[in-house]
Amino acid sequence: MSQGSNIKYCNSLNSYSRLETREVVIGNVAIGGKNPIRVQSMTTTNTMDTLATVEQSIRMIEAGSELVRITAPSKNEARNLENIKNELRKRGYETPLVADIHFTPNAAEVAAQIVEKVRVNPGNYADKKKFQFTEYTDDDYANELERIREKFTPLVNVCKEHGTAVRIGTNHGSLSDRILSRFGDTPLGMVESAMEFVNICRDNDYHELILSMKASNTVVMVEAYRLLVNRMLNEGMNYPLHLGVTEAGEGEDGRIKSAVGIGTLMEDGIGDTIRVSLTEEPELEIPVAKQLVERYSERKTESVMSDFATYPINPFDYNKRKTKEILNIGNEHVPVVIADLSQVNTMTAASLFSYGYMYSVPLDKWNIQDQAADYIYTGNTKVDFDLPGTLGEICDYNCWKESKQRENVYPLFSASEFLEDVETSNVLNFVTVDTNENLDALISKVNQVPSVLIISSTSETAMTDVRTQIFTLMQKACDTPVIIKRSFDASKDVTQLYASTDFGALLIDGLGDGIWLSNNNCSPEFINSTSFGILQASRTRISKTEYISCPSCGRTLFDLQETTAKIRKRTHHLKGVKIGIMGCIVNGPGEMADADYGYVGSGPGKITLYKGHEVVKKSIPTEQAVDALIDLIKEHGDWVEEQEIVSA
Repeated sequence: MSQGSNIKYCNSLNSYSRLETREVVIGNVAIGGKNPIRVQSMTTTNTMDTLATVEQSIRMIEAGSELVRITAPSKNEARNLENIKNELRKRGYETPLVADIHFTPNAAEVAAQIVEKVRVNPGNYADKKKFQFTEYTDDDYANELERIREKFTPLVNVCKEHGTAVRIGTNHGSLSDRILSRFGDTPLGMVESAMEFVNICRDNDYHELILSMKASNTVVMVEAYRLLVNRMLNEGMNYPLHLGVTEAGEGEDGRIKSAVGIGTLMEDGIGDTIRVSLTEEPELEIPVAKQLVERYSERKTESVMSDFATYPINPFDYNKRKTKEILNIGNEHVPVVIADLSQVNTMTAASLFSYGYMYSVPLDKWNIQDQAADYIYTGNTKVDFDLPGTLGEICDYNCWKESKQRENVYPLFSASEFLEDVETSNVLNFVTVDTNENLDALISKVNQVPSVLIISSTSETAMTDVRTQIFTLMQKACDTPVIIKRSFDASKDVTQLYASTDFGALLIDGLGDGIWLSNNNCSPEFINSTSFGILQASRTRISKTEYISCPSCGRTLFDLQETTAKIRKRTHHLKGVKIGIMGCIVNGPGEMADADYGYVGSGPGKITLYKGHEVVKKSIPTEQAVDALIDLIKEHGDWVEEQEIVSA
């Protein structure tokens, strides 16, 4: 597939280069062009509560939010945006405001005369979702597009008159029935949904547009943005892009998931403004967003003269790189996790507790958790006790020569060591290679000896460098499995975000058979949890319950943080089950498209429960709703009793 043909989505595959978009000015903030990547968030207060919204907006602004988005579900809230704006300006805050609109074109037209930007969702601006499949003839479809044009054009005219920008914000879970019928619940459908509205704007010579393609599934999200960029490049458009993973959740999970999705795109130079959507107070989103953005603020654009002539992968459709199977690594196996214990002075059974292995002295048994590392690297540290049978040990070559009689012990070679005339394991060998090393000689030997390459980089463009090495293997038809290794000497927060970006960007493209994360500044528990969190967020290895939880806004009908904590406490052991926790019907059955079960606010003090997209129980009092959710999970056979550990 030629890079210059129909699948180009970024400037370069093997060097960092920011994709330049047109500049859109929103009040006193310019987005796109050569401007910095902007960060923003959204209020969670009732928009009719002017003082509360102003106070929260100020907290967000002082945390670094460069735009403040506020929900306007009806004309009343839209009108009150003027009071909010006036009070903020009176207090000396000039930050642009964005009205968030769902379902209500008349509210959008009011808001566009007050605030600097309006966000519309093309999936529900002119449509109400009924989850009905209808076959549309070409004439039917054309008539539907004309209906949308009549609904949306008045807003375009108001925005042109008042100098207001528009974000056309597609959400994976709220595509219209019309789009679903023709394109399915796909990244392509998301792009087509946005382009219907973009074309109306262009026909009216209106170009103050920003586009977004949000999803809670990071793979879908990344593929949709890539398809959108590809579409714009092919059609001569260059509108700025707002990045975000919707319903990312809270705490560690929300941060990792956001970094996997947003970071993957920023690594390829895509993105002009971002929002990290966490089920937390909005001002807490800003430091996370700023840490993600700061990584690229001074990253220099590199020459793209030596870029790949062809794409070795299809960037719009996930396929794992085909590799040979060596024990539990490669081929169809999920990515393995390697834990680094080489700094442990004296190895004991307790050394493995943090990595998912619990030894019971009375029973003389190892108990293995769902998030248990597959291999430990011990370096030159001696292990004088029996490891669990499912755990492999990797040690330096010289140490392996003394330990090779033990089962499940494998050597680690440097590239230069491996190329010498040395003894190798006839089962499994690990070979470390830096991204600046030539692979030609190694490829010849790893094709003959059962080997796994561990590719690492210490450069600021580590992800791109590792990808280049893996692409080189693919182009030379080498199917040796690859473990991606990243070592950090940074804070816990930075390590979590950067590791999620670097590993996630490769895993989303199917380019890793395992990961090895290390940082001596962080606890083993943190390293292990982060490693498995990255695999879960990239949808490559599921080891725990997934919560698709909206970040809350003025439409929310219950305390999202408190409710999410209650549901997590009761269901955290349901490995592989996806639970959507949505504050209102806007973020209900649509936004939680991936969820197995849904818990949705449907009125003050009332909850509606879903199984997939189907309503199962309505108007459940909030105080009974968590128990009702548990009963629903049990009814459908997805409940298991909680056990702290599972015996091996």
